[in-house]
Amino acid sequence: MNNPFQALSDPTRRRILEILGSGPKSAGELGAHFPMSGASVSHHLSVLREGGLVDRQKKGQQVIYTLNTTVFQEILLWIQKLKDGGST
Repeated sequence: MNNPFQALSDPTRRRILEILGSGPKSAGELGAHFPMSGASVSHHLSVLREGGLVDRQKKGQQVIYTLNTTVFQEILLWIQKLKDGGST
C-alpha cells in the first residue's frame, strides 16, 4: 500500500470516497458525478487504489469499486493514538 494521505489530498478523490460511502459503484457511475473525462476519473481511482482506500472487482464487463474500510480503521486508530499522547 502506498500513502493513503496522498490519495486523500485531492478534493475529487475525497468526493469519490464520499460517493462510495453509499455503496459499490462502477467507474461510469462515479464518473457521472464529475465534469471530467473518463480517463481523469480512472486516474483518480488508480491513486485511491494505490493508497489502499478503494478495492475493485470485475463483474462481467464492469469494474465495481468499493471502500476499503480496513485502511480507514487503521488511520482512525493512528489518529486516536496521536490524540491520546503518542505511541503504544
